[in-house]
Amino acid sequence: MVVFDTVWKTGLILLFWGLTSGELQQETEPRKHPPPEKLDFGHVPSGVYETVAHYEPGVIGILFHMVHAFLYVVQPNPFPQDLIMKLAKDKFGAIQSEYQKPENIVLTLQAIYYEIGFVVCAVLGLLFAVLMPLVGLFFCMCRCCDNCGGEMHQRQRKSADCQRGLLATLLFATSLVITAGVLCAYTANQNLSTQLKSMRRLTNSNLRDLQTFANQTPVQIDYLVGQYATAKNKVIYDLDNIGPLLGGRIHQELVKEVSPALDGVLNMAGAVRETKEALENVSVSLEVLQEGTGKLNFNLSLVRSSLARALNDPGCRDEDSDATTAQLCRSIRASLAQLHVGANFTRLSKVNTPLENVNAVLRTDLSKIVQRGYLSFNNTPGMVSDQTRDVVERVRALLDGIGTNITSFSKVFPMQATLNNFTMFISHTHSKIEDFYPELDHLDFYRWMVCIALCCMLVLILAFNFLALLCGTMGYDRHASPTTRGCISNTGGTLLMAGVGFSFMFSWVLMEAVTATFVVGGNMEKLVCEPYHTKQLFQVLDTPHLINSEWRNFIPGYMYNDSNLDLTLESLYSNCKENKGIYSAMHLDKVFNISAFLNSTVYTKDVVRLFDSMRMDLRGIVLLEAEGRQSLLDFSESGLGDINYAAYLAEVNKGVTLVDLLSYANELEAQTDIMPKGSLQASLKGHASSLRQIHTQQVIPMEQAMSSLNQSIRLLERTSSDLPNKVNQVLNAIESAQYLISQNATLLLNQETEKYKKTIVGYFQQYVEWVKTSLVVEVAACKPVSNILDTAEIVACSFFVDSMNTFWFGLGCSTLFLLPSIILSVKLAKFYRRMETEDVYDDIETIPMKNMEICNNGYHNEQGIQNPVMTSIPAYDTLTRFRRASAPPRHIDW
Repeated sequence: MVVFDTVWKTGLILLFWGLTSGELQQETEPRKHPPPEKLDFGHVPSGVYETVAHYEPGVIGILFHMVHAFLYVVQPNPFPQDLIMKLAKDKFGAIQSEYQKPENIVLTLQAIYYEIGFVVCAVLGLLFAVLMPLVGLFFCMCRCCDNCGGEMHQRQRKSADCQRGLLATLLFATSLVITAGVLCAYTANQNLSTQLKSMRRLTNSNLRDLQTFANQTPVQIDYLVGQYATAKNKVIYDLDNIGPLLGGRIHQELVKEVSPALDGVLNMAGAVRETKEALENVSVSLEVLQEGTGKLNFNLSLVRSSLARALNDPGCRDEDSDATTAQLCRSIRASLAQLHVGANFTRLSKVNTPLENVNAVLRTDLSKIVQRGYLSFNNTPGMVSDQTRDVVERVRALLDGIGTNITSFSKVFPMQATLNNFTMFISHTHSKIEDFYPELDHLDFYRWMVCIALCCMLVLILAFNFLALLCGTMGYDRHASPTTRGCISNTGGTLLMAGVGFSFMFSWVLMEAVTATFVVGGNMEKLVCEPYHTKQLFQVLDTPHLINSEWRNFIPGYMYNDSNLDLTLESLYSNCKENKGIYSAMHLDKVFNISAFLNSTVYTKDVVRLFDSMRMDLRGIVLLEAEGRQSLLDFSESGLGDINYAAYLAEVNKGVTLVDLLSYANELEAQTDIMPKGSLQASLKGHASSLRQIHTQQVIPMEQAMSSLNQSIRLLERTSSDLPNKVNQVLNAIESAQYLISQNATLLLNQETEKYKKTIVGYFQQYVEWVKTSLVVEVAACKPVSNILDTAEIVACSFFVDSMNTFWFGLGCSTLFLLPSIILSVKLAKFYRRMETEDVYDDIETIPMKNMEICNNGYHNEQGIQNPVMTSIPAYDTLTRFRRASAPPRHIDW
């Protein structure tokens, strides 16, 4: 029982040591810190610009595309960028005497070549406007002389009905084309008036966006200034936690060397406790075995003696009567020599001296000493925090000074006065525009009336044409002769001639209006609107030395007196189109360099200097006290190596007895069963029971004690194997780690301090970069500037130029088709009007009769003989009522 109690205690101690060691190891694991996080400065408050500088014309866009296609046919040449630059630099030949210079002549020819399409069309339009009144005058005079269709006589042909229908159809189709042109012109006219009302909405929204821009910019600047608190609070947080952050990094780097060394000492402390337990177990087990061996030897000797006496029974000697029994007795007697003790533990030396030495070592609690070493090393963050407190306070004071400088940012930046003036300018401009609206409405009304008057001229002609076609169609009688046509048909012919007259009267006026608007609107489209979309217009305006011969770029030359600055109208428009900040779009760093200001106020050398002056000393960390070192040395000299482990293992490997008593007892009982029943048999069975009892009560406990002794001896043998060298290795590791902390940690401290300094400075750099980026992208976004230009383009090109071009396109198309309308109307009027004379033909002969006069001589043929057929005049014959035609139709006209 003593052996079992000792083993149980040993197991409990080992288990407790294992748990304690695990806890200490967990305490020594370095705490991991996340990398410095990226600061979140939020989103700069941005104003909402309501202007949508985009125009979709809708259905009328089809007409706009048709006009653009026509203009491309008239003017297919690309935008003359180089020509315009040369003309602009030459001031467009402002000096009269310079016109004769060869270079100016060349420029003039180039301009004419570019405008050749417009020139040809304009010349044709002017010729049309000049010739149409003249042609109309001559036409009227010609008709007054009964020529040019003015003779009230119509030759009759078999194809007359076909010609009449064809002419009516062609005139109707021509009138439809003229109608389409009038509708196109009217639609364009109405669209321009409608869009001019939308111009007010665009103008007001642009002005409101400018007001939003002026009001929002100070708010955004204040937000930038206020976000310094985010960087400052983060820096203060890291300064307050300099122990866990900086000290934690130092601890994390040192723990790679320190932790294995302390773990080695802690393992050695556990080995000392295990050794003590093992020595105690050996001592107790040895006493148990020595005492048990004596008792077992005594009991076995008693059994041998008793068996020997029992085998002296007469039944064992009478071989004649029972030979089997005698033979079994001899066999049992021969086996009595095996009933002896096997292992002799009395010869083994005791382990009292090593046990006393180990107990002396354990009087010093090595585990607590190691724990104090862990605590001292784990206190590195606290030590760093204590030693850097002065530097931290000085950095905190420096942060307040930087904050004061940042707060003065809005005062240093020349913004408030400029924005106030800008706001006043917007209000003044808005009031002026509002005052101009009534005058604009009057001008647009007069323009609308003029365009409507031009359209009404064509509508009047169309009214004559359509009414004439209606009357001619409704009054048509196929049985009526030209001289007997009805009043409705005759009215149709008269209306046609009225339309012809008004066509001559209005066409030259219409063509002059078309030519004037065509030249202006077409050139506006080709020289302004299209280049604006392709940005070629910006490239012309950005031509170096164009506006001022001394300025390479006009905008920076005018604003900053530095024309070499790369700031052009195109770049300004593009940046504002992308809604970038006005600071970067206008290169305001020439006025106020924000980078230089922030670099001089936020990222100062004082912060770096303070961190460079920071000094830390880790010599206060003691990993293993002198008492602990001595305890390890005493353990290495405790005498474990003096124990005769071979003798112990030799005895332990032997059996408790020479023979297995249980097997021997079973075999003895089996032999006894063969014997005849009697006193001998009963005596031998009694001895077998005694052997079983000895095995149970003495042999089995001794075997358990031998097993425990075997384990303890082997543990001690492993522990004592090269124990001094193991202890020296542990001590060397501790001394190396201690030397690293006390003497060689300077480089590590400098490296980690530099990293921590970069982290702190990185927060300022993040703030500086965020401010720069916000100024470039978000603060004072200049989208309203590009919106103003786009709005001007929409009003000028999409509203005015496109509508004007569509107007002259429709009006010009209708005017040109007045020519076929005039021709068709004159020809068709012959078929509608009532004629004064007509052709008469013989009813019997199928040849036309000669012209004859109704006079005193009557009707005569060419030979002067009276025609008997004409002796009576029918009622339907008009020859007696109207003059005959001057000449009859030829035979081939039939």
